[in-house]
Amino acid sequence: MDKVILLVEDNPDDQALLLRAMKKNNIANDIVVANDGAEALDYFWGRGMYEGRDLSIQPELVLLDLKLPKVSGHEVLQAMRADPRTKYVPVVVLTSSVEDADMLKSYDLGANSFVQKPVDFEEFVEAAAKLGLYWLVLNKPVNSR
Repeated sequence: MDKVILLVEDNPDDQALLLRAMKKNNIANDIVVANDGAEALDYFWGRGMYEGRDLSIQPELVLLDLKLPKVSGHEVLQAMRADPRTKYVPVVVLTSSVEDADMLKSYDLGANSFVQKPVDFEEFVEAAAKLGLYWLVLNKPVNSR
């Protein structure tokens, strides 16, 4: 399990939709789902249910919702960018928020992209395909050297 996508999403319907969209687009990466911001941080730092995982393997991509219980998406992003192990992991904020303030804060904290979740399933599938193609195939991450 070395090419991991971390999906940080508390809504089970959105989780299922994204997982279906990834499968439909033949995105074969392992997808780890964190149900809240605290669980995402536990994944990064190998705490809690992720204790003992190989911390040298960080996600190829993080899909991060903003409105999360326990620790917000912005707090997760801030913690990631403050740690050398996760500083350069690509983060796509995938949110239902239409607030300019959320977008600006996300970019200020180091998000690589800000995408509003499409409501329509077919549009969601298309967006997932484009995200997967760009971030997992075309993009050259820092850790690929």
